[in-house]
Amino acid sequence: MQEKKDPQPKSASSLGKAHPALKAFMCGSLSGTCSTLLFQPLDLVKTRLQTLQNNRHPGAPKVGMITVFFNVIRTEKLLGLWKGVSPSFMRCIPGVGIYFSTFYSLKQHFFQDRSPSAGEAVLLGAGARCVAGVAMLPFTVIKTRFESGRYNYISVAGALKSVCQNEGPRALYSGLTATLLRDAPFSGIYVMFYSQAKKALPQEISSSSFVPLVNFGCGVVAGILASLATQPADVIKTHMQVSPALYPKTSDAIHHVYAKHGLSGFFRGAVPRSLRRTLMAAMAWTVYEQLMARMGLKS
Repeated sequence: MQEKKDPQPKSASSLGKAHPALKAFMCGSLSGTCSTLLFQPLDLVKTRLQTLQNNRHPGAPKVGMITVFFNVIRTEKLLGLWKGVSPSFMRCIPGVGIYFSTFYSLKQHFFQDRSPSAGEAVLLGAGARCVAGVAMLPFTVIKTRFESGRYNYISVAGALKSVCQNEGPRALYSGLTATLLRDAPFSGIYVMFYSQAKKALPQEISSSSFVPLVNFGCGVVAGILASLATQPADVIKTHMQVSPALYPKTSDAIHHVYAKHGLSGFFRGAVPRSLRRTLMAAMAWTVYEQLMARMGLKS
């Protein structure tokens, strides 16, 4: 008589089959946690550089990334570099999860049988980023204000309450246009360069044990190009979210930056932002793809 095999536990079998988009969300959230914690200091330095008042006397030395970095350590101690990490976590952990789950769902729906072309990759990345960007914008506003050093918020919940009471809920969506003009092109350009770089790799490299390192390298190249292309929109977004009363419209912020700093003002904070966005995106995509592979899903 043939013995009956014990059925697999329901929870294990349902976990294996349940909602690939949810698995993508979990993989993205975990990758977002790692990258946010590591690279938060670069984001803080970038925000401080962009919001510096131009009160220096003519001929005074230019304030750069290193100066701001050590000034924060001197005045706020080492942990001051992680100021704003709480709203960063609240924004990035679900935000990166939403981005990757949306990206996975769109890719499976439209490109199940083939790889997207360069133009389609731009639309795919931009579309996923728009969904995540709109969903998490209130936390982006709070994060930017924490990092600017101009607000004395004690907690994320307290900051949200303060903004809603003093400025109205609409203030939580200040800089929406600039944020989308920054994030959608960044993700679109990033996904295009990243996917094209991976396609150009020889088969023996893409199937070797060095795949995570190769993916990270492709991500670094894609991140640098995408960061530089979207830096002006990031400067505008920062000004609008830190001082929404002064810059209610995108055009107001553009005019102010150009009048006060010239064209170079639109690239203030480019070095720390490029470093952070490049390394963060490269790490997030590398971790995400490795986790998805372990779950038996094609990213």
